[in-house]
Amino acid sequence: MLSTTPQRRASDAPSTDVIVVGAGIAGLAAAVALASDGAIVKVLERRPFIGGRAYSYPHPTLAETLDSQHVVLGCCTNFLQLIEQAGTSWSIRWYNKLCFLEPTANADPRRSWIAPTFLPAPAHQSLSFLRAPMLDWQDKLSIARGLAHFLRDYPASDAESMATWLKRTHQTSRAIRHFWEPVVVGALNDSFDNCSMKYAGKIFHESFLRSPQAGRLGIPAKPLTEFFEPVVKLARRLNVGLRTNSGVTAIAQTANGRWSVRTGEEELEASSVILATDLRQTERLMQPLAASGTSLDKQTHFDFSHFTAAPITTIHLWYDREVTDLDHAVLLDTRIQWLFAKSRIRGWKPERGSYLELVISSSWPEIHLSRQQILAEALRELELFLPRIRQAKLLKSAVLKEARATFSVTPGLDAHRPPQLTAYPGLYVAGDWTATDWPSTMEGAVRSGRLAAGAVTGDRQQFLAPELPATGLMRLLSRLR
Repeated sequence: MLSTTPQRRASDAPSTDVIVVGAGIAGLAAAVALASDGAIVKVLERRPFIGGRAYSYPHPTLAETLDSQHVVLGCCTNFLQLIEQAGTSWSIRWYNKLCFLEPTANADPRRSWIAPTFLPAPAHQSLSFLRAPMLDWQDKLSIARGLAHFLRDYPASDAESMATWLKRTHQTSRAIRHFWEPVVVGALNDSFDNCSMKYAGKIFHESFLRSPQAGRLGIPAKPLTEFFEPVVKLARRLNVGLRTNSGVTAIAQTANGRWSVRTGEEELEASSVILATDLRQTERLMQPLAASGTSLDKQTHFDFSHFTAAPITTIHLWYDREVTDLDHAVLLDTRIQWLFAKSRIRGWKPERGSYLELVISSSWPEIHLSRQQILAEALRELELFLPRIRQAKLLKSAVLKEARATFSVTPGLDAHRPPQLTAYPGLYVAGDWTATDWPSTMEGAVRSGRLAAGAVTGDRQQFLAPELPATGLMRLLSRLR
């Protein structure tokens, strides 16, 4: 594990000085890694808050702090190691069980629980899976055939789409609606046609087969900006100079091979720069380099045209009383994929009421609807799953649309996801959209930051945490890959 205090080399002087542009998760991960290794690091963030897309903010009229729910799996070793370094592991609530809620006519919704038992991996969830009423035996058989494809590993190539794979493996329509779709759309934020089987397979391999620990679901028990504040404090303890409201307008290579970074009226200089920014800002900052002819060849420049941004819409509801005994659930046969009872996750007292967040992934239709339309439909659907809300009073509500919440892992995208090392000596990129072998997740963001930090030091893998080992029979199967 990385140390939480600077480790100077024998000369007691840093080997390099680095400017990190962007204080999202990727930028913070890169800064902490390099500062732990003895570098002098400055982080420049154009917004007044840290966390990038993983942030929270005080709503101007509701007197509430809002964010879009982010979750983590037990297999997210780099993210969890960073949180452990910051001393905030305790603020993640862990769950071993996953509840699927299915609406029924004139009755309470039917619950299906997927949970580990005493059986070794990959069979650790098989008993609960066999008992799940949301599927009949034909559905379960087709799912078992499908999961068998991921026993040794997930596909190495990202050429095949999930839609093609579902047809090729003859999945039943109910298996698709009640298992494959809620997991894939919820995790990868897009349709089957726009999700490569490499990343869908990775989700199923890690979540359902590799080990009980790998599939655990972790939910931050604090608003995201507050959740990540200990990471900021860790960076400051490592002498990272972190500045918000410092938008970078241009970067350029100097005559002596260093890098100039302009922010407003100020110009800073460093031996290395990491652009830990989103796709659009990275493209904007790098385009002048191509125009100046600094690169050896135009083909060395990134092609951002292959990336597709995918939206997420969240509905936030506050009720005057408790309306569910579940902390979270997957909702079936509805536009809403996930329900999070954030009041329960955050440990509210019952008399304080309920705070729910509903998540609609891949929400292109909702982008064009009014917030009133989205709210009305969400409330109608929610009654199918939580009948108790009919006796509760809705105190306030909010609808958040994030048009560019993630990028889509479309088939063939890997060829266009750039490595962290660029064609320009001393310039690196980080972000979940870079080549990490992960989809658009917080783990992918941390990995990208650590890979960029490793590229700066000359050892790309230097700061990566080890993968979570397989357990049970999966240990043998993983050796047969």
